[in-house]
Amino acid sequence: MKDTSATPAKTDRSRFQRILFDAPTSIRTAERQLTSTLIDISLKGILVKRPDNWAPVDAGEVDVIVHLDDGRTQIQMRADLVHTDSEHLGFRCRHIDMDSVSQLRRLVELNLEDPDLLERQLYALVHQV
Repeated sequence: MKDTSATPAKTDRSRFQRILFDAPTSIRTAERQLTSTLIDISLKGILVKRPDNWAPVDAGEVDVIVHLDDGRTQIQMRADLVHTDSEHLGFRCRHIDMDSVSQLRRLVELNLEDPDLLERQLYALVHQV
């Protein structure tokens, strides 16, 4: 019989809809700032193209800045690296300021077909264990 129980990772993925979005992105590590491109974003984290000059010493907690509207608007979050492969870096949001939350909410809202889905995702984000 197939196990249909949800793991935490599967639950997070189903609760937080990922929005495909192409935008210039900066990654600030303790040592340096790197340039990348956003692939997708959710209320829980982001996926970016792996910079050519990425090194294992850059892993860990970083500041990620997504530049919207030709750099006039941005989403900034403190994040942990949770996934890496030869082409991508995945980050989980640890902290995000209110201005960035507003921008992220608006971006998600504009790209979701179901307005109720945004409310469910916000509820899940606030009430997660």
